[in-house]
Amino acid sequence: MSTAISTIRNLGPAYEEACKRAGIHSAEELRSLGADAAYSRLLRSGSKPHFIGYYVLVMALQGRPWNDCKGEEKKALRQRFDAIKAQSFDKGLSQLETILDQIGVIEKTDRV
Repeated sequence: MSTAISTIRNLGPAYEEACKRAGIHSAEELRSLGADAAYSRLLRSGSKPHFIGYYVLVMALQGRPWNDCKGEEKKALRQRFDAIKAQSFDKGLSQLETILDQIGVIEKTDRV
């Protein structure tokens, strides 16, 4: 039996939907992937990069409050985020996919 992603502290229904679009369907799968691999998949599936969204995920998987990240730890997470973003987010492709989605070319699966 799989557990909903939204049962993880700090991650709500919107994060769960983004994970589903990225092919991550359970809390167990998300934990198994880890924050970096999961966030990379989110970016490759069309989610826009946002540092807060990344560190919220990191904190959530550690069972910590989302705003518990401070100081040197936050600086180190920013460097990891920047590296993931550089490797996983293609701004041009994302814009193309957005337009294709708007005109109905991309099949809308797993969306509410």
